[in-house]
Amino acid sequence: MSRFNYVAKGPHGNIQGTLEAASASAAASEIQAKGLVPLTIKQDGPVAVAAAASAPVKMPAFMQPKVTQMDVMLFAKQLYTLFKAGVPILRALAGLQETTQNPTMKVVLQDLRRALEGGVDLSTAMAQHPKCFDGFFVAMVKVGESSGRLEEIFLRLAQHMEFEMFMQQQVKSALRYPSFVIMAMTAAIGVINVMVIPAFSGVFKGLGAELPLPTKILMATSAFTIEHGWSIFIAAVAAFFVFRKWVKSPQGKPVWDRFLLRMPIVGPIVTKASLARFTRAFALSLRSGVPLERALIGVAQTADNAYLTQQIDSMRERIMRGESLAHSAASAGVFTPMVLQMIAIGEETGMVDELLDEVGELYSEDVQYLLKTLSQQIEPILIVFMGGLVLVLALGVFLPMWNMGGAAMKH
Repeated sequence: MSRFNYVAKGPHGNIQGTLEAASASAAASEIQAKGLVPLTIKQDGPVAVAAAASAPVKMPAFMQPKVTQMDVMLFAKQLYTLFKAGVPILRALAGLQETTQNPTMKVVLQDLRRALEGGVDLSTAMAQHPKCFDGFFVAMVKVGESSGRLEEIFLRLAQHMEFEMFMQQQVKSALRYPSFVIMAMTAAIGVINVMVIPAFSGVFKGLGAELPLPTKILMATSAFTIEHGWSIFIAAVAAFFVFRKWVKSPQGKPVWDRFLLRMPIVGPIVTKASLARFTRAFALSLRSGVPLERALIGVAQTADNAYLTQQIDSMRERIMRGESLAHSAASAGVFTPMVLQMIAIGEETGMVDELLDEVGELYSEDVQYLLKTLSQQIEPILIVFMGGLVLVLALGVFLPMWNMGGAAMKH
């Protein structure tokens, strides 16, 4: 028996511990039996020290290229093709290591080969690289190993990741035009405040007459911007980084993600995209033979929404206390009536995976439509805002001129 130090993901965050097992694979099985997802498993003792001493010197982490989602998707698709052709796993990994263009991915594949040659399971070896293979990916590979359907699992994982990438591209495409318009408007407001209004300000002050309210507002805004411009810029940058750090923190991310689900226009898209991701991943897990509790652990990690992840974890806890899946889902308060209805019917008929897959397809199509029309929904808001801005500028600049013209005609 050897002693292993491990880091595993649990319902409430990462957990560190030590256990004794015959091998790293046995240690991983023991950790998963506790309802945890192993992230790293390292042997404690002379063997580990010797391995560390003989390890090659690696480049600093910030200099290494990252393993992208595309790399992992291609890895899963290529492994499926090689397995289907009857290529042994070690030879398949060697071939992928030679052909991959990403040096970091090449190192990961080399580590996987060494782990397999040392008698470690593929899923356990993948768990040593959490930045490449998330908990859901590792859990699905573990199921494929235990059921003997590894080829099918990699096909489904490739399809799942392809869907995820497609959704991300759709979101970026839909937000490109509104983002460009907002940046252009912000730049225009800055130029007007700093350069245009000060040029008129001297003329208006020379009139010696009472200026209309829009003109006073413009002149005060311009003066404040010129006087405190750098302070405003530094404060805005600092606020951005503070907000970004808060959004990524364990306390702030659930609050922000919950706000996103309820935000006008964007909220329905985020909600349906999250539910499409949940239903497809959950259906994939159940169809592959993953037990219900373990399936919810893996699916919670793919939700990409911290608030939804919390509710999925609460579902799992209710199910472990003896509640039905439909009742626990209804208690979570984040699922639409369609999802709840499909889960209830699926429990009665034993077709939860098929019905959830249909819901995922439906929501995926709905999200694609909403994303295509997102710019059309935002355009009226931008037009109204731009119209109001132009109106204020026009009134502020031209009202004093009209007053000057009217006074000159009277004289």
